[in-house]
Amino acid sequence: MTVTRPMLNISADFDSGNIQVIDASDPRHVRLAIRPDTHSDHFQWFHFKVANLSLGERHDFVLENAGQSSYNDAWHGYHAVASYDQKVWFRVPSQYDGSALRFGLEPTQQQIWFAYFEPYSRERHDWLVEQALNLAGMQLIAVRKSAEGREIPLLRKGDGAPGKRKIWLIAQQHPGEHMAEWFIEGIIERLQQTDDKELNALLAVADIYLIPHMNPDGAFHGHLRTNAMGKDLNRAWQDSSAEYTPEVFFAQQQMDKYGVDLFIDAHGDEAIPHVFTAACEGNPGYTPRIADLELTFRQVLQAQTPDFQTLHGYTLDEPGQANMTLACNSVGARFDCLAMTLEMPFKDHDDAPNEVTGWSGKRSAQLGKDVLSAIGKVVHLLR
Repeated sequence: MTVTRPMLNISADFDSGNIQVIDASDPRHVRLAIRPDTHSDHFQWFHFKVANLSLGERHDFVLENAGQSSYNDAWHGYHAVASYDQKVWFRVPSQYDGSALRFGLEPTQQQIWFAYFEPYSRERHDWLVEQALNLAGMQLIAVRKSAEGREIPLLRKGDGAPGKRKIWLIAQQHPGEHMAEWFIEGIIERLQQTDDKELNALLAVADIYLIPHMNPDGAFHGHLRTNAMGKDLNRAWQDSSAEYTPEVFFAQQQMDKYGVDLFIDAHGDEAIPHVFTAACEGNPGYTPRIADLELTFRQVLQAQTPDFQTLHGYTLDEPGQANMTLACNSVGARFDCLAMTLEMPFKDHDDAPNEVTGWSGKRSAQLGKDVLSAIGKVVHLLR
């Protein structure tokens, strides 16, 4: 008797989904490709569901165009994430040969999701905003629509009283960097704690402004780098517009309205397996005051958590050679303030590795909580 195996059902027609099926006829060798961002050649993010898996049988998947992706060298040492329920995510051993990325497993359930990193869904984003408003005591002080009409809220913890320091944190300018909104979730979770003495001391002298997700269109469409108009938001801080980069245009309007004393832009880095910061050393007019603030903040955060380090990161900009289209550099110069890009890995943090999860949403959230502690220790130095 011959038993006919059902064909695999591979889909990505959902929030942040991204995959193209080349050939799924052989479950032992499923050929796939990552779809580029709309109106852009960038691609690296993938997220797809596989149904009709055969239990106890090995299934292998090949991303055949990985070698042409935006950061193709970053696949070395990378392992894909998978989940049977979209709640618990784990790493799947993966191999990159310079051309294609391969990963696979013997499933324990008949359907599974694979992704570049643990996704942060739009549904969870909406839940997070509700948590911020209903449990963390935050205010919705402004909202803007993205190019495709998705809401971008600006939240504030604090009363906006004169003299208070303005602490700004934004996340996910690059839509494939989902660890950034997990980072914001950790901040909002900590803001719900009414008996946190360290946090209360910070809030007595500072207001916290959050934009939890800067690029909802790009994330929904499964982009790596750009918004719905094909624009890299973190290269738009010198020429933002209501038409092409309304997300940045909105953030700049609100910063001009309220002011900025400290700015952190949360991101993910494809290649570097560490948590690190980039700052404003290349800005025109960079001063010893800002240099001292950067050094102090890094020292405080490194003492706060083993998940932050200062040895590995980007090459420092030469004096006067900063890319002023980046949010960190632009905001730092515009407001003469401490401004940093905070990078988290897509891989793992090699200084504190976790073989099961690698760097994860949970670890990103904890980093958000730790960053609040670091801010509390430097807030009195900001001006």
